[in-house]
Amino acid sequence: MERLICVLIGYVFGLFQTSYLYGRMRGIDIREHGSGNAGATNALRTLGKKAGAITFFGDCFKCVFAVIAVRLLFRNYGDPSENIGVLFGMYASMGVILGHNFPFYLGFKGGKGIAATAGLFVSLDPVLMVIAAVSFVLSVAVTKYVSAGSVLVVIELMAGVLIYGFLGKWGLAQPHLYELYAITAFLTVLALYRHKKNIKGLINGTERKLGQKAD
Repeated sequence: MERLICVLIGYVFGLFQTSYLYGRMRGIDIREHGSGNAGATNALRTLGKKAGAITFFGDCFKCVFAVIAVRLLFRNYGDPSENIGVLFGMYASMGVILGHNFPFYLGFKGGKGIAATAGLFVSLDPVLMVIAAVSFVLSVAVTKYVSAGSVLVVIELMAGVLIYGFLGKWGLAQPHLYELYAITAFLTVLALYRHKKNIKGLINGTERKLGQKAD
């Protein structure tokens, strides 16, 4: 039950669609422009740098706030020697990403969850956050493809969680550690699936580069 509550709390936070709300304030539906995606990259291309920045930080910190809420709610749950907050925070993050990607009030047509995943990194571990941020910036700077940086980051999420798990850094019992792995694997596969068109575009050389305006 606690896990379901964490997911539901996260989903509610995830329903705050920053780019959609920002666009509506300017009289447009962001999903009807550019790539049709309600995320930071499409907001950047369609509405400009300010919109892109606001969308990114809005989507990032809704995940951070959801994780904080869950950890406060269940701060006295379970064995005090185990860091169960990490696991519950991951459930909340999953809920945020699901709410962001599939908002019920927008016909389940949302974003791809990368900015929300950035919030997951912020909540999860500062070292992994820095590695992800640096690799994303370098990848985009070198390739000019935001999607390439996004794909790299979600792969790093899976790798980082596994490596930390093998090193015993999460402070979780083995069954809970397997749960953490399973959620992370799900989020990684989901992100790659949401980027399937971008990955195909990268392979075919048809992907839009950073700085190219939306059609």
